[in-house]
Amino acid sequence: MAVKKKKASAPSKRKMQSGSGGETHQSATADTGVMTTAQGIPVSDNQNSLRAHSRGPTLLEDFILREKITHFDHERIPDRVVHARGSAAHGYFELTRSLSKYTTAKLFTDTKARTPVFARFSTVAGGAGSVDTPRDVRGFAVKFYTQEGNYDLVGNNLPVFAIQDAMKFPDFIHAVKMEPDRGFPQAASAHDTFWDFVSLSPETLHMVTWAMSDRGIPRSLRMIEGFGIHSFRLINAKGESTFARFHWRPKLGLQSTVWDEAVKLQAADNDFHRRDLFEAIDKGDFPEWEFAVQLFTEAEAEAFPFDHLDATKLIPEELVPLTVIGRMVLDRNPDNHFAENDQVAFCPANMIPGIDFSNDPLLQGRLFSYLDTQLSRLGGTNFTQIPINAPKCPFANHQRDAHMQMQVPKGRVAYEPASLDRDGSTPNGRETSNGFRSFSETAPKGEGKGRVRAETFADHYSQPRMFFRSQSPLEQAHIASAFVFELSKVDDDVVRERTVSQLRNIDESLAQRVADGLGMTALPDAAPKAAPVQDLPLSPATTLIPRMKPTLAGRCVGILVSDGSDAKAVDAVRKAVEDAGATVKLVAPKRLVTLKGRKPQKADGQLAGTPSVLFDAVACVLTPEDAARLANEAACIDWFRDAFGHLKAIAACGGTRKHILPVAGIEPDAGVMDIAEVDAFLKQAKTRQWDREPTLRTLA
Repeated sequence: MAVKKKKASAPSKRKMQSGSGGETHQSATADTGVMTTAQGIPVSDNQNSLRAHSRGPTLLEDFILREKITHFDHERIPDRVVHARGSAAHGYFELTRSLSKYTTAKLFTDTKARTPVFARFSTVAGGAGSVDTPRDVRGFAVKFYTQEGNYDLVGNNLPVFAIQDAMKFPDFIHAVKMEPDRGFPQAASAHDTFWDFVSLSPETLHMVTWAMSDRGIPRSLRMIEGFGIHSFRLINAKGESTFARFHWRPKLGLQSTVWDEAVKLQAADNDFHRRDLFEAIDKGDFPEWEFAVQLFTEAEAEAFPFDHLDATKLIPEELVPLTVIGRMVLDRNPDNHFAENDQVAFCPANMIPGIDFSNDPLLQGRLFSYLDTQLSRLGGTNFTQIPINAPKCPFANHQRDAHMQMQVPKGRVAYEPASLDRDGSTPNGRETSNGFRSFSETAPKGEGKGRVRAETFADHYSQPRMFFRSQSPLEQAHIASAFVFELSKVDDDVVRERTVSQLRNIDESLAQRVADGLGMTALPDAAPKAAPVQDLPLSPATTLIPRMKPTLAGRCVGILVSDGSDAKAVDAVRKAVEDAGATVKLVAPKRLVTLKGRKPQKADGQLAGTPSVLFDAVACVLTPEDAARLANEAACIDWFRDAFGHLKAIAACGGTRKHILPVAGIEPDAGVMDIAEVDAFLKQAKTRQWDREPTLRTLA
């Protein structure tokens, strides 16, 4: 859309440009304060899409919404506008509990079937060439190749979204992307335009608070949850509807990094998450997630203290418990990154019989947006024939020709109804009992179409307040510190103050801690509220640290060695760690190392290029001489200092304890033990040393 700028002075003539036909037209921006479409049509409401009624579906006739999203979808060629940086894998889904009472979808009723899947994980803000580990939301998209057609469940690792209406998606992404006049920052939200938008859009605060939590900096893609975000409908054989929300829960449990560690990971390994996923699958350590649903009726939904059609709201597990119905296992890496990861096309409109959409206005807009995006990225309508996108079940239609047509349809009939199909091979559109059917609902009396947002969407603060107050004290400190860091990168004082004024509506202590961290001398007035803030029951299920599994499964331990290191001591640590389910990598000052009594062998990494941020715990077996020598090596000092600072367990040999730890300023605690104390090391390595953090850094 073109935004017409206000003039600061009296009217003046603007330069008119001549078109190819001799006509004249104004430049892209004219001299009024009115927002228009690209055709110059004034826009009455740039905040809300056109809906059948206040809580009804979005209407296809909304040409303003379609133009805005169409232009946005086509801004990048050929990378995705969002979720460009992604990693993916093949696998399968197995249903363990039938939902035949609620749906006819065979995917959720046939417990004997194994359904192929392709899952893609991604960051949101960065381009395809950005790094894996910034603070960001992670996309979690799964394509099910079912026997009733392809079904795409496209979500994130957070249960809520930042906006309520698809009309605002281009604005939200424009705000978080690189600022257009300077082209930076890349893959970061710590800048003025993002926080300007957030501070003016209180509906964003719930998702932003989640992103500021430890979930915004995950340890591994294998250790994130996935959420379908929206409410969907399940339709049974009687045509009855039950609402459902979908959840993925990692078998390895949740795990995050700490902020300083995440920053250093960007320098240590730009592909940290992608490499971690690839290597785990490559060695047969297949990632696995439980698949769970929250089921609730229309009547139950009406009793919720929030509107479930609002994508900025979660349904607490304490209110509607999760029911585990299946599992997903990823067991095969892509054969070709471009052909599969880059060309896979997800679309929430890829829906199978027995499941249906809700009237969530964000979901309604996504049904249009994703398909439109694929047309731009993949060159035309026949992107569905690319192998990674093609169904694995029989399919037939009358779609013909177009760019990159790879099939050779036969016969003279490409329409229906038709009588010239002599052999009966042409697909027809006659009613079938197992076809896709939409749930029939009626509009509330007295409501008609309009650019409206339901009154039940007006409460922007109660759920982020619930989320923040549900977190452990340490997690609250991490959230406050993340807000401080992000807002410290904002140059505009008004934007910072306005954001803090919004935080006052979430929690006074959060606002005060952020204000103190920014050096503000006084709290600004609380922002106006469109609805009263509720004190909802706390939700322990939203925490991360208290729910971390004490396990080494899926983790990686680094052992620092040098020429002459005791091979038996190395073997003892390696065996114990691997028996506990973790991977071991040897790090040495040089890539070739000779352990005592052994032949020269290739280390997994060289010290200067393999920092401890790459590992979940570290150990070292050095000769006294090498320990003394490495105490003068900056890379070695940083190796231990970072491990200690990032709250990791350390098993240190005598030389390291004598020479290196003192130079690194490390005062041993319960998480630092002798290399011979293997059992104690394993116990401490299963979790971070959270008690250590307050002694190391000032948190907000």
